[in-house]
Amino acid sequence: MALHPTVAAVTARIIEKSRETRADYIRRMDAARDSGAGRAKLSCANWAHAFAGQTIADKLTAMDGSKPNLGIVTAYNDMLSAHQPFERFPSVVREAVRQVGATAQVAGGTPAMCDGVTQGRPGMELSLFSRDVIAMSAGVGLTHDAFDAAMMLGVCDKIVPGLFMGALAFGHLPVVFAPAGPMPSGIPNAEKARVRAEYAQNKVDRQTLLESEIGSYHSPGTCTFYGTANSNQMMMELGGLHMPSTAFVHPDTGLRDALTAAAAKRAVELARSGECRMADVIDEKSIVNMIVALLATGGSTNHAIHLVAMARAAGVLIDWTDMDELSSVTPLLARVYPNGSADVNAFQAAGGVAFVARELAANGNIHTDVTTIMGKGIAPYFQEPSMVDGELVWRDGVKESLDRDILRPASDPFDKEGGLRLVQGDLGRAVIKISAVKPENRLVEAPAAVFETQEDALQAFKDGKLFRDVVVVLRFQGPKANGMPELHSLSPALSVIQDRGFKVAFVTDGRMSGASGKTPAAIHVSPEALAGGPLAHIRDGDIIRLDPEAGVLTTVGVEDLTGRPRATRSQAHAEGSSWGYGRELFGAFRHVVTTAEEGATVCFAVNGSSSAVHTDTPPNPNVVDRTVDA
Repeated sequence: MALHPTVAAVTARIIEKSRETRADYIRRMDAARDSGAGRAKLSCANWAHAFAGQTIADKLTAMDGSKPNLGIVTAYNDMLSAHQPFERFPSVVREAVRQVGATAQVAGGTPAMCDGVTQGRPGMELSLFSRDVIAMSAGVGLTHDAFDAAMMLGVCDKIVPGLFMGALAFGHLPVVFAPAGPMPSGIPNAEKARVRAEYAQNKVDRQTLLESEIGSYHSPGTCTFYGTANSNQMMMELGGLHMPSTAFVHPDTGLRDALTAAAAKRAVELARSGECRMADVIDEKSIVNMIVALLATGGSTNHAIHLVAMARAAGVLIDWTDMDELSSVTPLLARVYPNGSADVNAFQAAGGVAFVARELAANGNIHTDVTTIMGKGIAPYFQEPSMVDGELVWRDGVKESLDRDILRPASDPFDKEGGLRLVQGDLGRAVIKISAVKPENRLVEAPAAVFETQEDALQAFKDGKLFRDVVVVLRFQGPKANGMPELHSLSPALSVIQDRGFKVAFVTDGRMSGASGKTPAAIHVSPEALAGGPLAHIRDGDIIRLDPEAGVLTTVGVEDLTGRPRATRSQAHAEGSSWGYGRELFGAFRHVVTTAEEGATVCFAVNGSSSAVHTDTPPNPNVVDRTVDA
């Protein structure tokens, strides 16, 4: 089928507004490629240092001077269940490339936070910034310039976007991403949500809650709900950086190891051929494909931020208007928790990524004429891997969904539109994920209850002050204020209010979890309150209207919102967001970070940022502001 006209128009607009930044990026990648293989430019002493710790056999291969060397960047730690399997991956990769006359080395490691551990804790204020640290760490590893291709090992929330951004700085190389796969299914997601809601109401004790959570998160592998981590994997496949249908294969299987070995060998093959460098794989069309894949599956709202920064790393400029317009014509094909009761294992069994890719291509929702690590065209991503007599083979994925409660064709979707909307008005611009919100709960017009911290909002809930029609406003949660933490700890409380029959909505310049669910939440409000955004002028009792169907986020009956005095953070809140738990190390990040709609990044805070620096206090005339407003 021909490309949908809206997809074509949005892509054309992205190409046009990215013309200068994309051309500059390609110029730099061409220059790096044309300068020759990095190992050929290293002196004998440099090269000897690079291989001093390797085996004799690998040293002999390296001394040949013509054999590819694969650089591995790993986000391994065993704090993240999804990353625990990466402990053994470098050994699998080294052995695989030896079979094809090449070598592989761990070029570097990156930090990898577990948001599940830091939810509701001070460490969550470092979470978003960790993405840019990961990008920089990947750059440090690859800057040894001793590699002909790269392999990135990461799965979870900020890790894959960070690896993606860092790898694009070396886009003159072919780059392959290799995931670890999901853990087996635990207790049903509906049961997990029920226990969380009961704990929020003091109906069950902490031991009961802990037993439920352990039943959900119980083994190595990715958490099985469709949050940011699994949204990452969907996008890496539709972006052409995975081996096909790699995302949702369990870690401790022969198939997983075979796929990891195949990915390593493919990277070496591309290094030898000079084809499919990352700069060619990731372009305007592949970015559009990634956005559409996210929308068609009801993926994480975190990517309304991450995708902007990821695209910018390739010189591609996108914004929330682009995402909103694509959402308006993207069919919702999947219902995976929190947008349904099934988990990603059930999604994979019903047809998985191969089915989604085939349907989106057949319906004209994605570009099929893209470059991937498999070569030209998207068709290889309609296939699935399996082991036959100990060998990895590929076969066509299912053409019919095996469970239409989980996965549907584009001809009969769960919804004719995708799961993400742009809302805007006198409160600024924000995004809302509506795929998990029932239509009757989407429109909310109610008085505001304004808070500065999650703790204050939760205390008001516990005190019974929020059991009414209410729009909970939580401000001073943006990237400049405190690093823009996820506010998932509020989800059970908001759900309880809604279940009591009240109209409830959430409005914040912070983030919700990638697993945010059934209550309407206008998030990432931009500009943020600390930067002078309208949320700083809202008062308790102001009527706020949130109507995602109409794209509206506005006050009702407030004649001059920004003419009011601007609220400032309490001293305790300001100091608490600046010190302790490592927050003092990120002061410079908070100072220069771009807006949420610009990707909330420091990597491009000088080149490409249009955001000004704002603080709680007037500028000191004796201090020179060296921030570049480009």
